[in-house]
Amino acid sequence: MSLFSALLVFLVGFVSGTVVRWFAGLAAIVALVLVLLGTTTPDIALVNGIIDQYYLGNELLFISGFLFGIDAKQTKEVVVERRGSEG
Repeated sequence: MSLFSALLVFLVGFVSGTVVRWFAGLAAIVALVLVLLGTTTPDIALVNGIIDQYYLGNELLFISGFLFGIDAKQTKEVVVERRGSEG
């Protein structure tokens, strides 16, 4: 995997984590409805190609970006607070 691909997978995870943080309640409700209806994602060749080429085998990289995205606001606040207390 190239550095660009690794950064892209991490960035997608980061953005996904940020979006989930913003819309966590809505995402949970939609997921519950989809499970209750028994529906799955549509079979879109482009999406499947991207998943097969970049995501499979890189789940941990995606998850790390996802978790950073979820906690980015809190992390930023802690870093700013620590910088202020050091000076």
